[in-house]
Amino acid sequence: MSAKPVVAILGRPNVGKSTLFNRLATRKKAIVLDEPGVTRDRNYADCRWKNREFVVIDTGGFEPVSRDALLVQMREQAALAMEEADAIVFLMDGREGLTPSDMEIAGLLRKVEKPVFFAVNKMDTGKQDPLLYDFYRLGEDRFYPLSAEHGLGIAALMDDVTAVVTDAAQENEDALEDREDRVRIAIIGKPNVGKSSLVNKILGFERTIVSDAPGTTRDAIDTPFEISGKKYLLIDTAGIRRKSRISRKLEKYTVMEAIRTLDRCDIALLLIDAAEGITEQDAKIAGLAFERGVATIIVLNKWDLVAKDDRTLGQYALKVKDTLKFMDYAPILSVSAVTGQRVLRVFEAIDAVYGQYTTRISTGELNRKMEEITAALPPPLLRGKRNPLYFGTQFAVKPPSFVFFVREPSAIHFSYQRYLMNRIREAFHLDKVPLRLVFRKKGKDNKK
Repeated sequence: MSAKPVVAILGRPNVGKSTLFNRLATRKKAIVLDEPGVTRDRNYADCRWKNREFVVIDTGGFEPVSRDALLVQMREQAALAMEEADAIVFLMDGREGLTPSDMEIAGLLRKVEKPVFFAVNKMDTGKQDPLLYDFYRLGEDRFYPLSAEHGLGIAALMDDVTAVVTDAAQENEDALEDREDRVRIAIIGKPNVGKSSLVNKILGFERTIVSDAPGTTRDAIDTPFEISGKKYLLIDTAGIRRKSRISRKLEKYTVMEAIRTLDRCDIALLLIDAAEGITEQDAKIAGLAFERGVATIIVLNKWDLVAKDDRTLGQYALKVKDTLKFMDYAPILSVSAVTGQRVLRVFEAIDAVYGQYTTRISTGELNRKMEEITAALPPPLLRGKRNPLYFGTQFAVKPPSFVFFVREPSAIHFSYQRYLMNRIREAFHLDKVPLRLVFRKKGKDNKK
């Protein structure tokens, strides 16, 4: 699997970035108000354009000359998106025309060695086409007039954007497929929880830079290695920024690099600072792994700094499971990346999890067990009538994914889906990995 390409939408405040983001995400995910500065965090969404998948980032307004504290943070945040993105859409306001801020941003973008697409928003009618001429003072050959609100001109822009970024992503995927088949492990977590230290301890040498300051690792670094004859690929996802360039006030914006690596890993090691305890940002990063169906092992690092007795780990595990209720299947380990305490036990857990993550169950075996499971607790009635599960089959691994054919899928509500998932975990020893259950309406072509 390869990381999805990333497209960042950049521009000064109130030019319509969030409206364009919502248009591409096909759902109202960003808050849109007619006032500048509404979007302060980087927002992101998985998108698809004509069967081409990518991640889009909506950034806060980029005001390159402002010294206002909030705008400075928004500018730094936009700079992060510029670094992370595979392509940039620079959005300007056609009604206001070319502004000095637009010109300064364009000057900064000329120094970026990646595709930049110059788009002019709020071009709602053909009468506004002459307004586009003002922007040619930037010296660019191509501008994309569009209306993010009404969807005009989006197709021309996104056809060109996705052609560039998905071609590059395919090249990267082809390169990855040329490597030997290895278990791909992503190390994720917020800054300064010990990700690089864990990499170095596992590999036994200084493969990545380690510093007490958060955010010292700029790029994801892939390292193939072997332990006891088993082949792995370790991805250090630590940081998406250089501490010399990005304010520590922006430490919470760590999601994009996690997204990149989660899209191409098998197992994620979610590092949590045991001395600090689990935080809201830890939960947010765990949610990214859950959304993508990535098998996850929760690693409580810096365990050597925790005052403990024989009940401490159990108490920590309860706290983690209470915070991450959606990931109650994930194994929890305690380690010290500095001392090496229990680090190699991580690989015992990796092997066990990967075995479940790649499990295949025959259709016959699945349906025999499902007959027992549904006999013990039948599906809820549909308008007073039975709504049986006719049959099911596994259609994917990583994670194990199953489709079940029923009379009416909408009647299989969440509580019963949870029941089925728990019984499947028990029956097929899938207690350490995420599962995906899909329910479809039985048709003439779906008869057993």
